[in-house]
Amino acid sequence: MKTSHIRIDTPAGGMTALMMRPEKTDQPVPGLLWLHGGGYVTGMAAMVHFTMGHVLAEHFGCVLIAPNYRLALKHPYPAALEDSYAALRYLYDHAEELGVDRNRIIVGGESAGGGLAAAVCICARDRGEIPVSFQIPLYPMLDCEDTDSSRHSHSHGWGTRRNHWGWRKYLREMYGTDKVPAWASPSRETDYAGLPPCYTYVEDNEPFHDETVTYVKNLREAGVEAQMDIFHGNIHGFDAMTWTKNAKAAKQKLLRAAEKYMGSSYCNEGKDMVESFRNKD
Repeated sequence: MKTSHIRIDTPAGGMTALMMRPEKTDQPVPGLLWLHGGGYVTGMAAMVHFTMGHVLAEHFGCVLIAPNYRLALKHPYPAALEDSYAALRYLYDHAEELGVDRNRIIVGGESAGGGLAAAVCICARDRGEIPVSFQIPLYPMLDCEDTDSSRHSHSHGWGTRRNHWGWRKYLREMYGTDKVPAWASPSRETDYAGLPPCYTYVEDNEPFHDETVTYVKNLREAGVEAQMDIFHGNIHGFDAMTWTKNAKAAKQKLLRAAEKYMGSSYCNEGKDMVESFRNKD
């Protein structure tokens, strides 16, 4: 895979983004938009190198775009969503020159990036402009109101106080009101029909457990294929701890779930890897 930096036009003028591409391909490959975490207030595109976005790109030979979307310390909603959707549009509009299969456009991210991934999918469905084939919102930040799992959370990595801070910065005057739209907080969505199939995972004692479970439940009730794995633990962003049992299992589960929508593995050993994962179950 080769990495480069590109510039994408946005409603605010433009932003930089990190792009990963296979060295060579003989057929169109999946296009993956990966959105970084950071509670809507911190983070950067380069974080993709330490996330499952990088793993997916390497494993399936994707063209990956990770945008440096505007952060809520200076730019509240809808800045991050506008930038993320602009990156999706770039991926779709430039599919031919990038060697991307427009029928395999995937949107994913972790934490706040997972929340943005869900919001981008809702936005894309509502606008009817870009078909998203699969969504991967990992332990996503979806609900601007407290849930049972986020209300008194002291999870490692992210807890209740930080969660309130992030949402307050992102929503500004809408925070704590009934005016928050689903494009800002996907948990506000009432119609989940027509959204892309989904895979996610989360630990059972971290703050975003309940909103993740609810999101998957709502997708399933709307007839959308949605899979979820729940691991025991209280570490937000646990999959970054690649040496742990949970992180290893999560990687296996994700690659297996994604194979249906992203195709066969790009790496030579890919099929053997997937088969070895299955044999371990």
